[in-house]
Amino acid sequence: MDTRAAPAVRSAPPGARSPISRLQIEKLTSRLVAVFGIVYGLQTLPIIFDQIDRAEPMWAWVIVPAVYASIVLSFVASMAQRWVTGANLLISAVYLAALVTWPFAVLDPAPMGNQRYWLYFLMTIATATAAVSMSTALATGYLLLVPTLYGVIRVTEAGGDATTLEACLEAGYAVLVGGAIVIITTLLRQAAGAVDAAQSAALARYSNAVHAHATEVERVQVDSIVHDSVLTTLLTAGRADTPEAMKISATMAGNAIGHLREAALVSPDDGSVVRMSSVQRRISEAALSMSAPFALRTRDVSGQSMPLQAAEAVYSAAVQAMVNSIQHAGHDSRVSRWLTIRRLAPMGIEVEVGDTGAGFSFVDLPTERIGLRVSIVERVTNAGGAVEIDSAVDEGTVIAIRWPAADPANAHAEPTETRP
Repeated sequence: MDTRAAPAVRSAPPGARSPISRLQIEKLTSRLVAVFGIVYGLQTLPIIFDQIDRAEPMWAWVIVPAVYASIVLSFVASMAQRWVTGANLLISAVYLAALVTWPFAVLDPAPMGNQRYWLYFLMTIATATAAVSMSTALATGYLLLVPTLYGVIRVTEAGGDATTLEACLEAGYAVLVGGAIVIITTLLRQAAGAVDAAQSAALARYSNAVHAHATEVERVQVDSIVHDSVLTTLLTAGRADTPEAMKISATMAGNAIGHLREAALVSPDDGSVVRMSSVQRRISEAALSMSAPFALRTRDVSGQSMPLQAAEAVYSAAVQAMVNSIQHAGHDSRVSRWLTIRRLAPMGIEVEVGDTGAGFSFVDLPTERIGLRVSIVERVTNAGGAVEIDSAVDEGTVIAIRWPAADPANAHAEPTETRP
């Protein structure tokens, strides 16, 4: 016998937001710089206490508290992630003001020898906070300006009368450390920005794919309704030659219009669920109402649920398979038909519709025969299930409808309950 299996459609999982994002890089960098500022600030306190008598008391009591208050404020803001940019800008601005006013506040311009002024030890904090709070161009400008200004002041009498080499070494070290921070921060921002852009593009493609899939589901649903209701109504109306037949045709036409209206109003997947036992009961009742008898072999599937869309797809496909069997398997009394409903492990359902009738070749099926392709295969596949068709000419047909798509080996044992 020829076997044709319809692959299941599996929805791609929504992409979770990547942990490497521009927002998290900014958060991490600001917190590291804040901790770095607290540590360096504490290490500099002994030097400040040793050199504080060299400066004007008013300047010392204004600038030093302002510098340390801005460092503490930056730490609090970075931990709370509020006003981070403003707090870091404040450190850079206060430090620059302290550096510019330094020569005018010195009381004892005597040479400091190998000792460095306390503002030197906080210069890296200022350049680091500039890297966090400013654009790359502005941070680079600040990085070059502040050490250069420090070096110029350092060679003056008020700055300690250092040699040019000493001033250049101190300024150069500050540029190297601050430059490394600026470069690392810039690279991390660019990498995180690229990840964000790639993620946004991926989510956009996924959204488009979901939209296309929803459109395809709606198309299959309408095609199925056209075949199951509209086309059948038209064929019945064309053969109606008695008042009773015409009345039946009118009723069928009203039902078909109702199906089309429901298809326009109902979302392809609104998140509703239904018990599998309800699906089993509906399919069994449909089999009992058919014009030809179907032997029912069912197994209890209670306690499990499935999406409403999938339930409707399985039910409609099973009914269509039984209708196809009645129409095409032949009317010989020796043709037997059966309907099997069983549970798939761990949370699935399988409906098998079979007969010993005429059978057919799937590859030779005319393209205009949409009952099998659309009403059964596409309908179930678009709901996340799978359809397996086992048929050959003069050897009968077995149509297995599974949701979700599963290996037949995972099915439970054969049903034990049999009803004529």
